Amino acid sequence: MPINFEPTRSFGYRFVRYTVLPEVAKEVAALGEESFLLREIAWPIIDRLLTEEQQAVRVPRAQSEGDDSMYSIIRFYVNFLAKGLDLYQSMGRGYFRVRTEEDISEDALVDAAIESGDEEACEFDGWIYVFSFPLIVKTDAVFPIKIGKTVGDVEVRVAEQVKGSAYFEQPIILGRWKVKRVGPTELAIHNVLKARNKWRENAPGREWFDASVAEVESIINFVSS
Repeated sequence: MPINFEPTRSFGYRFVRYTVLPEVAKEVAALGEESFLLREIAWPIIDRLLTEEQQAVRVPRAQSEGDDSMYSIIRFYVNFLAKGLDLYQSMGRGYFRVRTEEDISEDALVDAAIESGDEEACEFDGWIYVFSFPLIVKTDAVFPIKIGKTVGDVEVRVAEQVKGSAYFEQPIILGRWKVKRVGPTELAIHNVLKARNKWRENAPGREWFDASVAEVESIINFVSS
């Protein structure tokens, strides 16, 4: 299948996300639990799909002076997306391996099913939680808070959510509530706060609101009664 090459950073992202990484997945599937160097799998795929001339094209930087080659942009996205999407188990020093059943918790699978809209998974009991960061927490006013859900350990879920974020602080868990049907309960909370115009649409992530813990608790009590 021919590649519709474009000398842009967005092309580099799409090319890696939807072409290179799926090809990598095909090749590493046969490795079992054997570790592999991602670049040894991905680089030949890139070279097979793009010519040297295409990879040598320079792309200007949007926010600063200078430019970068498509070669460096694409290879950056390979590592960035493999880690960001948590596709493989990192072994360090650039090595990865295919995840085994032992690497994947049942709670994480249920959380993922709820996120995808699975009706049966949405019926699970679980936790609604609220967290923020010390730098933006206020005592006398509302401030940005993240409202999420999990069927498992709240601390583990929050750690997963902030992994790779731009914050250099540890998150603070401000509240947690055990609820029935955790998926619909979280959706109800979000919808009420959106109706009150408290959703931070441009936040660096989903599910951020300008609200208070007490307000979240009052909504939970209302929808759970």
